[in-house]
Amino acid sequence: MKKRIRKDAQETRGRLLAAAAEVFAEKGFWEATHAEICEKAQANTASVNYHFGSKENLYVEAWKDCHAESMKAHPPDGGLSPDAPPEKRLYGRILAFMHRIADPDNHEIEIVHKEMANPTGLLMHAMHSTIESERQTTLALVRELLGENASEQAVCLCEMSLMSQCFGPMLHLRRGKMPPGAPRPPAPLAELSVEQLANHIVQFTLAGIRGIRENLNNPKKSSKRRRSRRGE
Repeated sequence: MKKRIRKDAQETRGRLLAAAAEVFAEKGFWEATHAEICEKAQANTASVNYHFGSKENLYVEAWKDCHAESMKAHPPDGGLSPDAPPEKRLYGRILAFMHRIADPDNHEIEIVHKEMANPTGLLMHAMHSTIESERQTTLALVRELLGENASEQAVCLCEMSLMSQCFGPMLHLRRGKMPPGAPRPPAPLAELSVEQLANHIVQFTLAGIRGIRENLNNPKKSSKRRRSRRGE
C-alpha cells in the first residue's frame, strides 16, 4: 500500500511540474494561479503546497525540470567526441543549442522570456547553477580557438558575441510559440532551417575568431593595417 501511495505521489508531482511549465510559459509567474495549474494537472488545489511548499518553489522546479528534459533531448556536446576538432565541436554545441530553442515541446524558453519581461528574481540562482557549467565549456572552446595569446577579456567578448547570434533567431525558431504581436523574421530568413542557421553562426564566428587570433599573433602587422585604413 505504501508503495502505491508513493507512486501516486510521484505521478502527481510529475503532472504538477508539466502543468506548471505550460501555465508559467503561457502567463508568466505573476498571472499563473494554483487553481489553473492544479486543474490542468488533475490534482487538488492543496497539491502545490504539499509537493513544493509554495508557488515560488514550483516555479523554480518547473523551470529546472524543463531545462533538464531539454538537455536530455538535445545533449549540449551535439554528440561529438571531446577529441573532435574544435571547429566541429563548436558546430555541435551551437546546433544542439539551436535545437533546444526550436523544440516546440520545450517550455524553458518561454518561461525565461516571461521572466525577462516581468522579473521575479526567482530563477537567478537556478539558472546560474545549471547554465554556468555549460558557459564555462563554451568559454574553454573559444579560448582554444583563439589561442594562447588571447586575454580573458577577448575570450569573454567572443563568447558573448557568439551567444548573441544564437538568441537573435529566437523569434524565427519559436514561431507559433511567441506571443501575439511579436515581430516576425524578415522574409529571406523565414524558411531557414536550424542547421542552416547554426552553420551560418559558426562560419561567422570562426571568421571573426580567425581575424582576432591573427591580430593577437601579429600585433605589428595588425597595427600597420589599421594605419593604412586610416590613410596614415
